[in-house]
This record gives sequence, structure tokens and C-alpha cells, in this order.
Amino acid sequence: MSEVTVYSKGYCPYCHAAKALLDKKGVAYVEYDVTSDRKKRDEMLARSNGGRTVPQIFIADHHVGGFDDLNALEQRGELDALLAQH
Repeated sequence: MSEVTVYSKGYCPYCHAAKALLDKKGVAYVEYDVTSDRKKRDEMLARSNGGRTVPQIFIADHHVGGFDDLNALEQRGELDALLAQH
């Protein structure tokens, strides 16, 4: 299974929803709280081509986007395949 990275903020409901979806699927992920971590925030901006909203979710080096994008993959039945291929 691929490494999943979630850049988040503690007070973000979409971050909580994304993590809940990943938890429900049993997917392990690395989370970086960018609330006050400037270095990780800059890393997120670079990896997401300037995406400033959270969460920013990555499966390996594939930029998924935010919760809506992650949920759309799940609803279309494409998330498991993406997790397996990277």
C-alpha cells in the first residue's frame, strides 16, 4: 500500500472528514499539521502547486487534492485502485 500524506489543520472539518474516511478504510497515513509549522506549510504549497486550502492529500507522489477529491475517488470506486498502484 502506498504512503499517504495529509497536510491538515486541527480546526478543519474537511481534514477531520478526510482522516475519518482513511481510518474507515484502514489506510495508514502521515499527517502534518501546518497550522504553525512554516516548513511543512511551504512543503505543502510546493507539492500541491500552490494549493493553500487544507487538507492537501497525497498518495505517494500523486496529488489527490482535498477531501472532496478524495471522497469523489471513493464514491467512484477508484480510491482502492489508486492506493494499490502507487
